[in-house]
Amino acid sequence: MNWGKTIILTFILFAGFIGGMVTLMSRQRIDLVRDDYYQDEIQYQRQIERVSNTARLKTPVTMVYQPEQQQVAFVLPDTMRKGEITFYRPSDRRQDFRVPIRPTRTSRQVVSTAFLQKGRWRVQLNWTDGRSEYYAEQEVYIQ
Repeated sequence: MNWGKTIILTFILFAGFIGGMVTLMSRQRIDLVRDDYYQDEIQYQRQIERVSNTARLKTPVTMVYQPEQQQVAFVLPDTMRKGEITFYRPSDRRQDFRVPIRPTRTSRQVVSTAFLQKGRWRVQLNWTDGRSEYYAEQEVYIQ
């Protein structure tokens, strides 16, 4: 083989490699964190106020993942009127789900993780006491 054929063969192989990579990359599913991220950005100041309200609580909210029982336990303030727990899966938003919470006699709430896929989850807790809104978040790795 002479130099001319070798250079042409190298260009053809390189073009084939680039074409294969473009095809592979274009088939990857890329999720935005949210579809309405522009509107969500406008609401961010409200989120900052929720986080600062949570920081001022006398008794902190706790979220504890208990892998042996396959559950996440929450200890909430007694003043909570209503709220929502969101299980957010960063790698696949189709697995996200929400659990409404209502006040109970005890301030403890438990959510089963038996049906969740293994991996990283972000547990987000939003609640209100009727006057102010609050927000807490924790990363959980389901095993």
